[in-house]
Amino acid sequence: MTCWRAALWILLGLVLWPTNARADELRPAYIEMTEQTPGQWSLLWKASANSRLGRSGVIKIPDNCVIEGERQREFAGSNILTRLALQCNGSLQGQTIGLKGLALSSTDALVRIAPMDSAMQTLRLTPDQPSAILATPSVISNVAATYTILGIEHILLGFDHLFFVLALVLLLKGGWLVAKTVTAFTVAHSLTLIGTTLGWLSLPSQPVEAVIALSIVFLAVEVVKARPDDLRLSERFPWIVAFLFGLLHGFGFAGALAEIGLPEGDVPLALLTFNLGVEIGQLTIVAIALAILHGLRQFKLSWVRPTKTATAYGIGIIATYWFIERMLA
Repeated sequence: MTCWRAALWILLGLVLWPTNARADELRPAYIEMTEQTPGQWSLLWKASANSRLGRSGVIKIPDNCVIEGERQREFAGSNILTRLALQCNGSLQGQTIGLKGLALSSTDALVRIAPMDSAMQTLRLTPDQPSAILATPSVISNVAATYTILGIEHILLGFDHLFFVLALVLLLKGGWLVAKTVTAFTVAHSLTLIGTTLGWLSLPSQPVEAVIALSIVFLAVEVVKARPDDLRLSERFPWIVAFLFGLLHGFGFAGALAEIGLPEGDVPLALLTFNLGVEIGQLTIVAIALAILHGLRQFKLSWVRPTKTATAYGIGIIATYWFIERMLA
């Protein structure tokens, strides 16, 4: 196989990537049970209206609870909200809560149980484990583990953030330069993620998502036009470019975190561990990309440039589609 054939396969794979993926693809289902008065609970269930789970999923409530009154359903943006009033006999400890239909979906469900007389419990249901037994929670470990995993999943499944980091790695030469640039991106998106989540900053989501897509197009063009004897602005000052675009990506992260929700009373911990999860996912992308490029250099140095170019074209095509789609939304 020639280097150009290899590059063509990479380009084809990226072009056929699911282009309906959005910047913040992570939109898990969400269940919250809050005790209003002793034994009286309110239940909120949120799921995407476009998903099979939103259309046909059913909450499995604890066995010692019964539904009172009529369930209320409403649309909120792209989500379906279902509200129930429950009467529960005794403690929920040892009871099971679940989501029928989750096993047939590709998403997770975040569950929060907030009793009046004990600490809140945060759980995560998955297609492989669509139900869970409620136990005496270790709040710190529960919240920290759940939001760290959500952060990792967000960077790995939020394809435009992934593509931006990948484009940075393709553009730059040298592990130290990549490390400094990614650090600048990290600092910037952490600032806007924290500021937006705490209500200090605000920008409308649609133009932010459009400019995020445009930032990926910009980097893809820079990768294609890069020449060893003529350093472009993004190569001379990559940390400045990464920092400026990182501020915008932070608003994207904040939008995803707002959709997921934050546990009352544990906002700092959830925010910290979500951001930590994002960084773990980000470093994973960088390590894998650098390892692949290093392997190519060792195996066939002449393949490196065509591979970078083909990958950049694929990323740029998808990002351009996202930009147009978000501008017209």
